[in-house]
Amino acid sequence: MAITSRDLRSAEVVRRTRPTTVITLPQTRQRYSSRSVGFGVHNKFAYAICIILALFLANAMFSPIVSWFKVKYDDVKYGRPRTMQTTAFVGHDETNGLPSHFVAMNMERRIVIVEMPGGDPAKARTIVGPYLFGAGEDLTPVSLRFADVNADQRLDMLVSVKQEEMVYINDASSNQFRMITSEELAKLQQ
Repeated sequence: MAITSRDLRSAEVVRRTRPTTVITLPQTRQRYSSRSVGFGVHNKFAYAICIILALFLANAMFSPIVSWFKVKYDDVKYGRPRTMQTTAFVGHDETNGLPSHFVAMNMERRIVIVEMPGGDPAKARTIVGPYLFGAGEDLTPVSLRFADVNADQRLDMLVSVKQEEMVYINDASSNQFRMITSEELAKLQQ
C-alpha cells in the first residue's frame, strides 16, 4: 500500500483538530521540615569536613612549590655544593694583621671546613665534620659563627647545620680548632 500526499495531509489535519486537555492540580502549600531549613548540626559537620579536606589538598599542592623555592633560594645564597665563607680574628698565625679565612662546605653530605690562618692559603687546614644522613641532605646549607663559649678569651667556632649547632674549641696549645669534649660540654651546661 502506497502512501500519498493526500493521506499525509489528512493526518496533519487530524492532529491539529484534536482537542488538548489541560490538567490543573490543586495548589498545595509547601511545608518545610526543620531538618531541611538552615544549617543543622549535620550540615555544619559536613562543612567542617569539606574545609579540612580543602586545607589538606591546598597543603599537598603548595608544599612542593614552597620546597622548590627554598631550594632555589639556597642555590642563590649558598651555591652548589652548599658553601659559606667568612673571616674572623681567631689568633691563628695572624701576625700580618689579616684575619683567618674560613670556607664551610657540604660536600656530598660531608661537612668540610677549610681554615686559612692569617688569610694564607699555603697554610690551609681542613676540619672534617659530621656526615649528614637522609634524602636531600647534600643540599643542606652549613653556616659558621664565632663566639667565646668557654670564656678563655679565644673565639671558638660554632658550626650550624639545620637546627643543630656543633662547637669547635679554639685550643691554645695546638693553635687549632678541635671538637668539644663531653666533659667540657657538661661544664658549659652547668
